[in-house]
Amino acid sequence: MSTEPDAESPDTAKADPQPSTEDTLAHQALALLAQHRLVTTPQMHQMLSPRSVRTVTSNVLNSLREDKLVSYAVLHSTNRLRAWFLTPRGARTATGWPELRGRTLQAPATSTEASLRAAHTLTSVRAHLAFLADARRRGDEYGPLDWVPEIAHRLPDTGGEDKLIADAVLHYTAVGPRRLQYRAFVEIDRATMSSERLARKLISYARFHDYTPQPVGRRGTVADQAAMLAWQRFYPRFPRVLFILTGAPAPSIKRRIGDLRAMTAGHPLVAQLAAQVQLGAAALEDLEQQGPTAAVWTPLAATGDLRSWTDL
Repeated sequence: MSTEPDAESPDTAKADPQPSTEDTLAHQALALLAQHRLVTTPQMHQMLSPRSVRTVTSNVLNSLREDKLVSYAVLHSTNRLRAWFLTPRGARTATGWPELRGRTLQAPATSTEASLRAAHTLTSVRAHLAFLADARRRGDEYGPLDWVPEIAHRLPDTGGEDKLIADAVLHYTAVGPRRLQYRAFVEIDRATMSSERLARKLISYARFHDYTPQPVGRRGTVADQAAMLAWQRFYPRFPRVLFILTGAPAPSIKRRIGDLRAMTAGHPLVAQLAAQVQLGAAALEDLEQQGPTAAVWTPLAATGDLRSWTDL
């Protein structure tokens, strides 16, 4: 018996046409809004169709809006910049898509609610686009959905916060000179919190790094000590931790990075983390101007020159 698949007949081919480019872009645009939650028109264009004219992206978004799948908030009255987001109908449509599996899709109730989220969310997208543009130039594997915002992990029940919520987790594959896979927790700092509070985030990462969940109602035993660490349930290696800073003059950003380094050197748990995990910080504007793989990152656990994020 032949093991070759049945050949497609001409009639079958005509009955099952390939989706049009517009249908494909519409699907991708909905997925991107579901993932990133709020995206301006220029940002969507960079992710969706950077080699085409911008009207292609605008037409896709406007078509989705006519179908009541997306809406927008006007962020700046002077230039009418639109920030797009899913409507409840759009969220229901995208729920369950394979590329969004495991994600909880949230739709702002109003454009005002969307606007209130804009500053931090759109800064996160800016950082993502810096990695995306750099990966495209280098031919590396990193796509518009490889930046996953707001990933939460449980922390030990003592010591303050019970969750670690990373602003994003990125998944990046460099293809040359040899193929290497990278993962990173990303923290976005817009200088809206104290430098001390920013540096304390390193303690949360250190606690997560050492956390082994214990079964409810059981005391720790020798067998429990050999149990799987919490992070090993999600990652083959603990992701590096990257701080991306903006929203302040360069001298202020430099001081905030200095405070991160002081926390790394001065806190026992963070020092232990730094001995095993790459930690780095950089200004967002440097990433946008030079690219994340340029020597713009300050290693938090070492002295010396600035480095690429892959060489921390």
